[in-house]
Amino acid sequence: MTWIQPVNPLNSLTLSALVALVPILVIFWALVIKKTKGYKASIMACAVAILIAVLIYGMPVRLALLSVANGALYGFFPICWIVIAAVFLFNLTIKSGQFEIIKHFMAAVTPDRRLQAMLIAFSFGAFLEGTAGFGAPVAITAAMLVGLEFDAMYATGLCLIANTVPVAFGSVGIPIAVASQISGIHEMEISQMVGRTLPILSVFTPFYLVVLMSGFKRSIEVLPAILVSGLSFGLLQFFTSNFIGPALPDIIAGIGSIIALIVFLKFWKPKTVWRFANEKSPLTTIKETYTVNQIITAWSPFLLLTIVILTWGLPSVKEFLNTQGQLQFNFPGLHNSIADQKGTLLPHVFKFNYLSAAGTAVFLSAVIAVPVVGLTYKQGTVVFAATLKQLMFPIITIMSVLSFAYIVNDSGITTTIALLLAATGPLFPFFAPVLGWLGVFITGSDTASTALFTKLQYVTATKIGVAPVVTVAANCSGGVVGKMISPQSIAVAAAAGNLIGKESALFRFTLKHSFFILLFLCLLVMGQAYWFKWIIPASTPVATVNTVALNTALPGYTWLIILALLIAIFVALIKLTGRKGSA
Repeated sequence: MTWIQPVNPLNSLTLSALVALVPILVIFWALVIKKTKGYKASIMACAVAILIAVLIYGMPVRLALLSVANGALYGFFPICWIVIAAVFLFNLTIKSGQFEIIKHFMAAVTPDRRLQAMLIAFSFGAFLEGTAGFGAPVAITAAMLVGLEFDAMYATGLCLIANTVPVAFGSVGIPIAVASQISGIHEMEISQMVGRTLPILSVFTPFYLVVLMSGFKRSIEVLPAILVSGLSFGLLQFFTSNFIGPALPDIIAGIGSIIALIVFLKFWKPKTVWRFANEKSPLTTIKETYTVNQIITAWSPFLLLTIVILTWGLPSVKEFLNTQGQLQFNFPGLHNSIADQKGTLLPHVFKFNYLSAAGTAVFLSAVIAVPVVGLTYKQGTVVFAATLKQLMFPIITIMSVLSFAYIVNDSGITTTIALLLAATGPLFPFFAPVLGWLGVFITGSDTASTALFTKLQYVTATKIGVAPVVTVAANCSGGVVGKMISPQSIAVAAAAGNLIGKESALFRFTLKHSFFILLFLCLLVMGQAYWFKWIIPASTPVATVNTVALNTALPGYTWLIILALLIAIFVALIKLTGRKGSA
């Protein structure tokens, strides 16, 4: 028997929305006021959401429990799988001693903490977001900064904030592709609109990060480097999103800003080297001389990660891997058992794409890297077991967070809040980013937020006479701001930054910045809708739009053969040059 979601269970949209907000407010209360550990806060919020879904929305208990179970399963795979693989890869570099070489290499590029944060948290994190997404960028960059002896809280907080600007183009542009599919607006048009909004934040973000670290005065000392980092990223993001498409902005902008800043630092250095107050003596000089081979070997896990993830992101490779290894099933008792107000059945299909998943790409990189960094596979197995033990509580947190996300979506709670915002009439463009922010806060994914609210954004904009691409793009742009405070992201960052049990402190660290940037985006979108209409891209028929696809005529298995050959050559060169160097 099909259960139909009620969107106004109390016959007053305002009152229903206030009740619907309770589970979300529980998370804020638990993390901000009570300073509860992450897994406890998410379990509490999930329990409250179940009670409201059953008692107020009339959701059958059986469907509520199945929804929670479905969310927990999705939380374990693919989300936890990515975190486990990313932390495992990083732990290998620690166990092998290679991260000490990376630390010295970074000191050679720049010993200044402000510039290191820009290189790793901002630029490298954006590149990883463009290729993998789903939590991998925060997990890897936070672990790297903590390994570089950054203050753990600052490292993880900075990585969460830095991960804001690339999220809309993450995972090879999937959020925008989903927005296009649901709204009917061509993805190039949405890409252009988002690409005329986020580059403003991209230019500003490095400065914002450095101010958080060192204060305004110390930020001015490295203003030339900040401008090189922000402007190179913002310009590349703008041109790629407006003239190529949504698949490559993060990848090109991330790599471009890394190269631009490293080259710039060859010719310019800050007058003073800034480090955290409680640090030991700065690594201004390298005590040991490392060969090029040693440096490449130390970076090899991340170089392998880059090569593998880029290959995994190719559509033909993804398609091939899914045909070779994917288990798909309708979730028993839940699939097509819930309908929205229009009578549309809600599918609940679980895809166990164990080969094409981003976590598998990261794990494969780690497995290949084990002998390269000088460990045996027996030692690698010990490191993997230790990683699982390290991540026990974060895994519980992530699974309970996704359970919360599923129950509020399946019960209609999220839709009630969205409809209240949609009822604001001409003010709706101001609240359009808030919908995206809310969706990402709940689900931890800009893609999921887009799937939830894009149709509502499109229909509401059409009713009030605003170009639909403005509000649809605002959903993607607003979603990026919710990423830094999403309980899922907080759990991932805490796990990688060795802050397990301190999720509430991390949440408080990022919360005000999320609200501040969200307000800026709301005002910007309002201006785009009514006053700066010249910034809106012209609507172009789908047949006449030419975009550069991230694919070629080569089939997926051919790309995998090329990948295997490249890795074999890479590993062989490291081993050969290593033997020569030791001789």
